[in-house]
Amino acid sequence: MDINTFIDKLQSYQGELVFNPWRDYDAGCDIGPQAPAVRRANLRRYLELRTQAHYLFIAEALGYQGGHFSGVAITSERILLGQHADIAPESVLGAWDYRRTSNSASSLLNNSQKQKGFNEPTDTVVWNALNRHGLAAFDVILWNIFPFHPYKAGKLLSNRTPTAAELDIGVEYAKMLLELVPNMKIVAIGQKAAITLERYGIDCMAVPHPSMGGANRFKAAAEQLFGGGGHG
Repeated sequence: MDINTFIDKLQSYQGELVFNPWRDYDAGCDIGPQAPAVRRANLRRYLELRTQAHYLFIAEALGYQGGHFSGVAITSERILLGQHADIAPESVLGAWDYRRTSNSASSLLNNSQKQKGFNEPTDTVVWNALNRHGLAAFDVILWNIFPFHPYKAGKLLSNRTPTAAELDIGVEYAKMLLELVPNMKIVAIGQKAAITLERYGIDCMAVPHPSMGGANRFKAAAEQLFGGGGHG
């Protein structure tokens, strides 16, 4: 398994009520037909910088405010555009041609999204926690047990819980990622990821998901896992 093969396999996936950011183009929200290629380039760069990573954090699924437009799991477009004072884009993709893929002229975006790109609070909590605990940016890979964006019927800019069948599909991509970067310690973010991984015999630590008021519990769990020291 190499990075290009992995991305090719991701790109080939199609599912009902699922947006594949590395394949799909949405005329209503994307900058243009080149948007999937930008997101594939972002993911390729992300993985290239992390071939020696020691930690794999796995949440539930891509969200419309996060990886849908960035192409990188648990990473919002706004982080890549340098709109978070405490999170440097360079900690994600290094020296890179940072571009948005959401269309700032789209009537489907609110004013903040038009000006700064999409923002996912969960992504901000996770990145801030990694920074606070001294985890080297390139020592952690962020992922989702279902690596695509499941949405509700008739509303692309929405999130829905992955089905059991989608979680089963997603595990196969997680296994590919573990083949690509072996021997990573796995941290499941939320019960959905933890239960699915355990069902397939994949060892993991588990921390609460930051969403739905769980940010403080996630921070406390990260503190317990990693403490205040640096990690190489």
